[in-house]
Amino acid sequence: MSSVAETTEQGCGRLLDTGGAFEACLEGFAPREAQIEMANAVETALADGSDLVVEAGTGIGKTLAYLVPALLSGSRVIVSTGTKNLQDQLFFRDLPLVREALEADIDAALLKGRGNYLCIYRMHKAQDDARLPSREAVAELNALRDWSARTKDGDLSISPVVSNDSGLMPLVTSTVDNCLGSECPNFEDCWVAKARRRAQDADVVVVNHHLLFADMALRQSGFGEVLPGADAFIVDEAHQAPETASQFFSLTFSTRQVSDLCKDLRNETSEVSGALGTLRDPLEACEQAVKSIQASVADHLDDRGSWGEFLASAQVCDDLRQLDTCVAELCDVAETLGGGSRGMDSCVERLIDLRAVLDRFDSGGSPDEVRWFERRGQGFALMITPLKVARAFTDFRENLDASWVFTSATLTVDGSFEHFRRQMGLSHAGTLQLESPFDYQNNALLWLPDGLPEPRDPSFVERLLETVLPALEASEGRAFLLFTSHRALQRAAEWMREESDFPLFVQGEAPRSLLLEQFRESGNGVLLGSASFWEGVDVIGEALSLVVIDKLPFAAPDDPVMVARSDQLRSEGENPFMKHYLPQAVISLKQGAGRLIRDVRDRGVLVICDPRIRSRSYGRVFLDSLPPMKHADGLDEVRAFFS
Repeated sequence: MSSVAETTEQGCGRLLDTGGAFEACLEGFAPREAQIEMANAVETALADGSDLVVEAGTGIGKTLAYLVPALLSGSRVIVSTGTKNLQDQLFFRDLPLVREALEADIDAALLKGRGNYLCIYRMHKAQDDARLPSREAVAELNALRDWSARTKDGDLSISPVVSNDSGLMPLVTSTVDNCLGSECPNFEDCWVAKARRRAQDADVVVVNHHLLFADMALRQSGFGEVLPGADAFIVDEAHQAPETASQFFSLTFSTRQVSDLCKDLRNETSEVSGALGTLRDPLEACEQAVKSIQASVADHLDDRGSWGEFLASAQVCDDLRQLDTCVAELCDVAETLGGGSRGMDSCVERLIDLRAVLDRFDSGGSPDEVRWFERRGQGFALMITPLKVARAFTDFRENLDASWVFTSATLTVDGSFEHFRRQMGLSHAGTLQLESPFDYQNNALLWLPDGLPEPRDPSFVERLLETVLPALEASEGRAFLLFTSHRALQRAAEWMREESDFPLFVQGEAPRSLLLEQFRESGNGVLLGSASFWEGVDVIGEALSLVVIDKLPFAAPDDPVMVARSDQLRSEGENPFMKHYLPQAVISLKQGAGRLIRDVRDRGVLVICDPRIRSRSYGRVFLDSLPPMKHADGLDEVRAFFS
């Protein structure tokens, strides 16, 4: 194998070609021209300190195409990907492979959000708290205490003793709000602090988008010291970046923040003499105010809406004012206990910040932001979201002397990067579009059924299922049915249980990972999913041979953020549909369609049931953005494909 010095002279392209360093490391290795081209382009961008946007079609091998030049660059690199699962795959599988092939002595670190790491201080607090959420939580806490003595990294996301959806998780992890930082009595043993120290010393740091943009927006202490030291940032699954950035550049107030703070204050009263008596009444008043406004929001408001709709309810406004008053009074009383304990001081700081957020909602708005609300379980959240993240993101990038590489399989709309570049403020970035090496012409078929009503027709879901059932029978199940709404998914599940004998796996009835495992093992299953199954899901081989998409995935027309962005575009003389709604929908459709062919040997049929893809002029943009599949003339051709 070549040394790092030798391979740097040869260039990344030769490493991924025949006779290169990876031929002996990868079973079934075959050089890919597009992968070599991407590696060379990334190598040039990192060397020049320039920005690059790459659409790399499925099967190109983009991970190696950016990791090889990253490790050879001699630069300190932050790699960000879309999910924690992809983060683990990148760190535990892909990086070791590249380091072995290059014989590179590269120090790498994995860094996740603080909510993934056990907080020893809060675990001890939970042990002292007699009000755990369930008996299961008591058993989990005992197992967690034993696990904490054995773990090497404190990463709960891969812990076998507590699940991510357990009610115990919020009680044994920290947030930006409740972390005591260096004032914590357990700071020397803090898993978050240890992970950040490892990241600060590493050559390559693997993060996820939530952590990357949280740091940009909030400048969290600790992790904020990691990013500025990087020479290059590589953002994989970059199509998710605009939405994730928008979330973290938003200002949020939620009833959960208030409830969690009240709970933490109660726990801290045991550390400060007389605190319980001092805080009992204002705490109870605050908790009652939370219950009152949650009830009035549930009674008077939709699941989400604009700030104007929120204020239109007199009852909701009265309850919000009462909650504001209770938070202010609790803050005034709690401040008198400052200095009593580290935990109490932290709670007081959180109260002051929470009061300031509420004051922000009392102030006048800006034309560059939208205020809106969203119900979350029994509670709700109020948000102030910037209409454009490009400006904030550009400001952040300009403060760092670093190269940026953005890559995904779905960044273009009808061959153009304009939508993504405009969203992220990347007008000067170079672009590279690389087609998938898969043989879509022979291995994939696109069927657009005739005779279906438009999606707004009340009979649409039933007619769709009646139409595609023969295709499901031809494929012997082995299908994803992807829906744009949870309501349509539920109606489809009810219909399928009555009209078909295929094993059904329905989103929401089990964790996603378990549903996928059961689907793969079933051999003839049909999986019904909505948003989270449109991307980031790999089922390779014959287990998935049919993907059915109910309708073109346009954003809801009453989404308050989309409405506000449309109004702003209209005021600037732009067409909101062409500039925003259509490009977003095209990228989402490409993601859903991308579930079908995941490997060179995969074969399958894609069915898009929305008649607008042929009856509307914009349908051509969707069709031209999909991989080059042969179009089926009708159901007989679908049956012939499977036979």
